[in-house]
Amino acid sequence: MPNTAATDLSFIHLIVQASVPVQAVMLLLVLLSVWSWWLIFYKGGVLRRAVRQNLRFDEAFWQGADLNQLFQKLQDEPANAGPQAEVFVAGFREFIKQKKLASSSKEAVIDGTRRALKVGVQRELDKLEHQLPGLATVASVSPYIGLLGTVWGIMNSFRGLASVGQATLAQVAPGIAEALIATAIGLFAAIPAVVAYNRFEAQLDRINVQLETFAEEFLNILQRQA
Repeated sequence: MPNTAATDLSFIHLIVQASVPVQAVMLLLVLLSVWSWWLIFYKGGVLRRAVRQNLRFDEAFWQGADLNQLFQKLQDEPANAGPQAEVFVAGFREFIKQKKLASSSKEAVIDGTRRALKVGVQRELDKLEHQLPGLATVASVSPYIGLLGTVWGIMNSFRGLASVGQATLAQVAPGIAEALIATAIGLFAAIPAVVAYNRFEAQLDRINVQLETFAEEFLNILQRQA
């Protein structure tokens, strides 16, 4: 008898014996967890690569490289440019365009470049934030989906006990344990997503500050050349 009880309350057995709606909830939570882990590794790689690219560009830019040569090099090799380099290309392209216009005053050149830099910063941030809301969705929704499975499982347990004259712990425990597994899976999906989302948001804030600071410093340099 003890071995049978242990088998009946095992994790796999409870999942297999769960009702179809509870199993559907568990399957959905597992899929959400797999998707969130894929997002965690993917976005983590994207942000780490962006930081490395920004560091390389910073080193090349502040070593006194010729802006025209740097611009041409980035135009020829856009794949490995990075966010900060893309902001530089957007601003310098507009700067060259405005300077070629005979009617453009110095103020018009700088204003046009400032707008291009601002748009460039926002465009790069949008690229980096792509798919990040998916983590926030998993983090916020998974516990409630798990709770739905738990409530459904407990209701089924009590409906089954309604036809029994005297309920015992042995009769109640499997149904309650089966229902609580859905909540556990929901938390398993939500907790890593919350931690990763907060970490990525902090990294994005730092990158945003870096891009905006670079845009201001670059604009100051262009003002002297205008």
